[in-house]
Amino acid sequence: MSSSAVRENGGHRSALVEMQLDALYQVSQVLSRSADLHEILSDVLHVLHEAADMQRGMVSLLDPSSGELMVGAAHTGHREQLEKVRYRPGEGVVGAILKEGDTLVIRRIADEPRFLDRLRLYVPDLPFIGVPIQVGDEAPIGVLAAQPAADDGLLTERARFLEMVANLLAQTVRRAWDLEKERQALTDERDRLRREVRSGYHLDNVVGHSREMRRVFEQVRQVAKWHTTVLIRGETGTGKELIANAIHYNSSRANGPFIKLNCAALPDNLLESELFGHEKGAFTGAVAQRKGRFEQADGGTIFLDEIGEISQAFQAKLLRVLQEGEFERVGGTRTLKVDVRVVAATNRHLEDEVEQGEFREDLYYRLNVMPIFLPALRKRTEDIPDLARFLVAKLARAQGRPLDITDGAIRTLMRHDWPGNVRELENCLERAAIMSETGTIDLDAIQLTGLEDKLPTPRKNGAPAPETDLDDPELDERERVIAALEQAGWVQAKAARLLGMTPRQIAYRIQTLKIRVKQF
Repeated sequence: MSSSAVRENGGHRSALVEMQLDALYQVSQVLSRSADLHEILSDVLHVLHEAADMQRGMVSLLDPSSGELMVGAAHTGHREQLEKVRYRPGEGVVGAILKEGDTLVIRRIADEPRFLDRLRLYVPDLPFIGVPIQVGDEAPIGVLAAQPAADDGLLTERARFLEMVANLLAQTVRRAWDLEKERQALTDERDRLRREVRSGYHLDNVVGHSREMRRVFEQVRQVAKWHTTVLIRGETGTGKELIANAIHYNSSRANGPFIKLNCAALPDNLLESELFGHEKGAFTGAVAQRKGRFEQADGGTIFLDEIGEISQAFQAKLLRVLQEGEFERVGGTRTLKVDVRVVAATNRHLEDEVEQGEFREDLYYRLNVMPIFLPALRKRTEDIPDLARFLVAKLARAQGRPLDITDGAIRTLMRHDWPGNVRELENCLERAAIMSETGTIDLDAIQLTGLEDKLPTPRKNGAPAPETDLDDPELDERERVIAALEQAGWVQAKAARLLGMTPRQIAYRIQTLKIRVKQF
């Protein structure tokens, strides 16, 4: 080669190096400004085409599930067409690069028998360079390929440049895959938690078989199908929030947010900010914009507990949201519109308050579209045994130990009026569980809670009767045997004498009636 040719070739190499350095800088900018992998790959191939004279670039990435190469991006061609093209390891030029993990330089692609040309992208008379995409000494995770505009005698330098780009891409691809795995894991965990929550609030898991509760369950099943506003009525402690949960998680909005707010817990000025949000600087302490509960509940359900406690001034503001689905943040002027289902609850007699002018009539009718009345526990005493066993099982999980409750203890619970309803029952059982060293909630544990002092005294012939009347016709056989065992201190022979039975007879009844005998 003449000296002039050497100088010319050196000039070409120097120009190529300068061009490649500029292209590498542009590639690094692409890798730092986007999180979408397909967008990154497409932009890198665009840089190779425009700034590095490496045309018709293509990136193929390994599909971990199938072990095949999929075309992740190409400088030309539609994405839908590219997604159909796949290569098995060792198949064609691209598959060979993946399998062997080596750079491949072909001076004229038409002369390569392994070239499949599935993409219909490449010019047959031009060179082809393909390099593996891999992190360190790990197995390749893809292939980067492109065609120089001509064979200018610098294919080795161009191949080395492409290897540098592939190394940069390898880190980005691996990071994107790791992020996708984390995102998928979080999505799976979210979906699992949603399924658990939904199953926990399925109506089959709500305790109660009385006629009153069956009517409530049927109303919940019907109203859950629609987006209508629901007003849940009932005394404190009857489970209004539980029913609100059941409505949401059995509705078409179950995958949306379920936002709760106790309206009695906040004064008007804070309640407005809590429900509607506020703009930065709206009041002292508003250092940033904040979304309210209605915005947070968009696409889902908002549960407004103790709705009867809000002032008349705030009632007008709430009415607009219920009617139009529109509001402004505190301190803001922009009208926001949301799609929210409202479920409200109250223990107050709103009809009397409407008549007295303390509660807006139009708001009452807007809330009372579908009323659901929850019965007090004293009106469904037949549910107490199932409720007690359910709550004891819940306490056992919380305390991390086995707990059970005797039939005698349940019969005592059924004698109380429970003015605090299910909440009072749960508190009583929690106290009894704490006082029980053995894990069995019996009459002694119930007495230690102070419940016995609140019970009405049973009477016989007008005089106080400290013990259950075994001849009471309202007692069934199981209750009569349990009462006798309790009066006999759980001595079977003594209980048999009280009932006029033999020890063998009472032992047989204990077995057939499935009575758990208290051990001392």
